[in-house]
Amino acid sequence: MSETAVYAGGGVVWRLVDDKLKVLVIHRTAYADITLPKGKVDPGEMLAETAVREVFEETGIRVNLGVPVGVSRYTLPSGRTKIVHYWSAFASDDAIRASGFVPNKEIAALEWVSPKKARARLSYPVDVEILDNFLRLVDDGILYTFPVIVLRHAKAAPRGDWNGEDALRPLTVRGTKQAQTLTGPLRAFGARKIITSDAVRCVATVTPFAAAAGRQVHGTPAISQDAWEEGTADVRAVVGRRVRSGKPAVVCSHGPVLPDILRELALATGTVRGSYLDDAAALPVGAFSVVHLSSTNPGSGIIAIETHEPKA
Repeated sequence: MSETAVYAGGGVVWRLVDDKLKVLVIHRTAYADITLPKGKVDPGEMLAETAVREVFEETGIRVNLGVPVGVSRYTLPSGRTKIVHYWSAFASDDAIRASGFVPNKEIAALEWVSPKKARARLSYPVDVEILDNFLRLVDDGILYTFPVIVLRHAKAAPRGDWNGEDALRPLTVRGTKQAQTLTGPLRAFGARKIITSDAVRCVATVTPFAAAAGRQVHGTPAISQDAWEEGTADVRAVVGRRVRSGKPAVVCSHGPVLPDILRELALATGTVRGSYLDDAAALPVGAFSVVHLSSTNPGSGIIAIETHEPKA
């Protein structure tokens, strides 16, 4: 990230009303304009959690992020560049009913409109471009999606400094901090199932998120580094269950195992393999790649992959 740019996150928030697509636009009070919900990154935040937080703060609607739909860039009056990352964001009926939005000094009104009306009413061309990116996915039959989040464990004690079994190596102080910072971003994508190598460093990485989300941690040797080195790992079985389930999931494992996980995701969804899979697997400790799949037709292939690194 540039130190001089201003970063923000937002969403194309959508729902179906009588099987017709509606998107949410906001009427801002101070600027007297109509835009997509978005806002600036808070200190320590990753962009995905910024997008979810800002959508909630501006609309009262809690969303989970779907497929990334583009990045807008424009120059602020100060001369600095503002860079806004957007995601598709489904608004469930329950989330809409739970919204406590009332007009305020920042947001005058919310409005659910058809894509055609949204294109006509949005005040800025950069917002129209983002909406058009989203609509291209819709035209391709990609609306409902789910993520498989491939996570590399946080920073662990080095092998050379550890006298016990490798699987028992704990997280370092930095690793513990990384694990804590992962809670917001993983919740942003709505992860519900937590599958992890049974190594201590992997289990410890997902434990803070599991506690915050009220989810159970499912540890397995099938994606452990020990099993991978011994040739007894069963990555295909683990990945296959996640694809068939159609539910948002986190799969936490080790650096050497990640390429196999990404390759199996491609195979399970009929996706053409390429160097992009290697890039998505080449994660530093505590980082993750989000693999977006179609909920209605997982065999249609990987829709998008995005990678996020912790700031800790």
